Amino acid sequence: MDEKLKIKLSIADRVYPLTVDLSQEEGLRSASKKIDAMIKQFEENYAVRDKQDVLAMCALQFASQVEQKQVDSSIDSKDLDRLKKINDLLFDYLEKK
Repeated sequence: MDEKLKIKLSIADRVYPLTVDLSQEEGLRSASKKIDAMIKQFEENYAVRDKQDVLAMCALQFASQVEQKQVDSSIDSKDLDRLKKINDLLFDYLEKK
């Protein structure tokens, strides 16, 4: 059984108390730091009036990265399937000779 840990994460100048599995702590702390870094970047580069807008932009950025990885993975998988089919055809052809 995973041990539970109580942690506090600060995101956008707000503290969020969480109870998490010990195995999740490092990932959550890393994600929190990345979100804060992205917030800072958006605030420095764009005229943003509200933290809600910055958080929405961060959410969109992270979600689009996840979606793009899935799209890229799907393309890679399709290419791999095509290569396997070509390889099988070549193997069958060479076996017949």
